[in-house]
Amino acid sequence: MSIERIVFAIAGAFILVSVALAHYVSPYWLWFTAFVGANLFQSAFTGFCPAALILKKMGKQSGPAF
Repeated sequence: MSIERIVFAIAGAFILVSVALAHYVSPYWLWFTAFVGANLFQSAFTGFCPAALILKKMGKQSGPAF
């Protein structure tokens, strides 16, 4: 699995978990959802993604996203 697909999977999982936590625990978890969305948005323009940097250091290979 390429770095791009892993980042998409991690972001999707974080969003789903934080929405569930917002529903069952506290609506403040929606701030985490907003943070993930904002990070995805800025990475589309800047190319900087902390998760991708960590995965690259772990030896994962970059590949086509689609």
